[in-house]
Amino acid sequence: MFARRIVVVGTGYVGLTTGACLASLGHRVLCSDVDTTKVAALARGDVHILEDGLHDLVQEGIAAGRLGFTGDSADAVADADVVFLCVPTPMGSGGAADLAAVESVTREVRDRLPHGCVLVTKSTVPVGTAARVAGLVRRPDVAIVSNPEFLREGSAVHDFLNPDRIVVGSDSQNAAERVAALYSRLGAPTILTDAASAEMVKYAANCFLATKLSYVNAIAELCERLGADITDVTEGMGYDRRIGQSFLQPGPGWGGSCLPKDTHALMQVAEAVAFDFPLLGATISSNTRQRERMVVKVADACGRNGSLAGVRLGVLGLAFKAGTDDLRDSPALAVTRMLAERGAELTAYDPGLRGDEPGLADVVTVVDDPYQAAKGAAGLVLLTEWPEFRTLDWAAMASTMNGPVVVDTRNHLDPDALRRVGVSWHGVGRTPQEALCSAAAA
Repeated sequence: MFARRIVVVGTGYVGLTTGACLASLGHRVLCSDVDTTKVAALARGDVHILEDGLHDLVQEGIAAGRLGFTGDSADAVADADVVFLCVPTPMGSGGAADLAAVESVTREVRDRLPHGCVLVTKSTVPVGTAARVAGLVRRPDVAIVSNPEFLREGSAVHDFLNPDRIVVGSDSQNAAERVAALYSRLGAPTILTDAASAEMVKYAANCFLATKLSYVNAIAELCERLGADITDVTEGMGYDRRIGQSFLQPGPGWGGSCLPKDTHALMQVAEAVAFDFPLLGATISSNTRQRERMVVKVADACGRNGSLAGVRLGVLGLAFKAGTDDLRDSPALAVTRMLAERGAELTAYDPGLRGDEPGLADVVTVVDDPYQAAKGAAGLVLLTEWPEFRTLDWAAMASTMNGPVVVDTRNHLDPDALRRVGVSWHGVGRTPQEALCSAAAA
């Protein structure tokens, strides 16, 4: 494989993972970012993101001389074969993707791109963005390629190096093949298509996953009303190869940096071409309702006649998923905020957080010990599926609580184990497990 000179603009989850992984494949990679403090830290090998394996990969790339960092994107691209745009595309006005960063960087680098360079949009962008970027670049000698990422936070390095597929789209077959060749060592199925189709693949995939999760959450509620067990139901569904076992776990709603903004962005794209998309609209509204339903579940299990005013609650998990420190559109944090709005007094523990993250102090007191979160609580609410929560000393947890009740919004814990130590367990889509009277008395 011929090693390429690659520049990655942006060092967030996608950019830093992309840069470090491409360097590990033998390419020479220079990552740029406007945050000079972050650049200086990364140049020392200090990774600012909680992502399994990323710290080691960055340090290995630096030590091998294949990975570097800079704060000047324009200078960085002057010697590049391929430039990846990995900048934020947050939800903007009305739910549409905000492309300000993509457009700003494109204008900044367009005149410095060498002849024959390929400019790649890696960030999730609406259909038509590649054409929009081409209009900004206005250089027929520079090809524009769409190469969407399919990385899950918490396992981004693994996903990059073990992809289900590589999707590359461009009006230039040669440019598409050059970008696809960067991943040749991975041996993954590769789809070469036009730019619009590649852009659509990412939205279609993420919105399908969001729909699948909303569907499972709705089935879980129906199970509660009918006396069925969602765990057995999803097991029975998952063995059907047409459905598969992934994304069948009920929870407090879906969130994070991708699904919320991508579902809203696709709704905006559909509206722009006068396409009514009620299925996706129902997916979004069902997710909002699921978060509200979790609050009601907590109030019923731990409140005073359904009221949470003045009720002391412990919260286990605030990040949007285990293995990350990401609070962006976290359903755990959203539910916590709603509990606070109903008057609950909240103390939380999350092994991925420091406790000084912006905005947390206004909602919840963050502690560095799960047993401290349980102390004096009328109940515990598990909102993020950290594995270590399964191995807590639940007898000790229960002994410090005023009310040994756990609302497990992820069905993460063993209800029988909790029941044996006197804890009443309330899950999602399952029959509540009440504590044994003898255990509670003890």
